[in-house]
Amino acid sequence: MRRMLMIGCMAMLLAGCGQPLPPDKADYAGTWQGNGVMLQIAADGRVDYQRVEGSRTRSVSGPIKAFQGDSFSVGIGALSTLFEVSSKPSESQGTWRMTVDGVQLTRVP
Repeated sequence: MRRMLMIGCMAMLLAGCGQPLPPDKADYAGTWQGNGVMLQIAADGRVDYQRVEGSRTRSVSGPIKAFQGDSFSVGIGALSTLFEVSSKPSESQGTWRMTVDGVQLTRVP
């Protein structure tokens, strides 16, 4: 019972700590996919990420904590993950792409 209460409190903290994407980062919003990676970035700053490599799956969910140049960190306090963006979102011939942690992602229409 106590464990469920702690999990519920953490979920509410994570849900309530996000800040909307800054206007200059609005192009980050959307669902992105590529080579075993699914990344959802909501306009309200919430991120859901999943990466499958072989039999391993890595998942991260939480609010964007901060942008560092084009890259961003997700989480609260010391519990955060940095997503290295080497190619920020850009559109070419109607298709949006960006590169995160070395994987080229395409925005799902």
